[in-house]
Amino acid sequence: MVLCGVEVDLDRGIEATSDGDVAAHAVMDALFGAAAIGDLGAHFADDDPAMQDADSMALLGRAVSLLAERGFRPSSLDVTIISESVRIAPHRDAMRASLARVANLDIGAVSVKATSTDSMGMIGRDEGIAAAAVAVVVSP
Repeated sequence: MVLCGVEVDLDRGIEATSDGDVAAHAVMDALFGAAAIGDLGAHFADDDPAMQDADSMALLGRAVSLLAERGFRPSSLDVTIISESVRIAPHRDAMRASLARVANLDIGAVSVKATSTDSMGMIGRDEGIAAAAVAVVVSP
């Protein structure tokens, strides 16, 4: 499983159109929302054959470029991974560095954290994973 472009679990993956990097997807949605330019599906439709097995970090780079075309740039990113068993702490610095590199940010402007649902629901049964993100964008 890949999150923020970093391999965090060698034994499991995510079924998805792209590479299934839910953290990168959440960051893109947060960026698009902060700039009020739609959502992930508006820019990268899952029925587009080009999205099959697409690299989510490459898509994030394209999302940053789409923001730039509209006069925005990321100022800070915060992503929370919600999982019962995937351990983020050993990968946190690599994930922050990966996001910072692609978003053209200083690593100090990028936060990655994790939480669980304390065994509640499908995520608590370890049947899935989720991510939520907040982005601040500015006009240069």
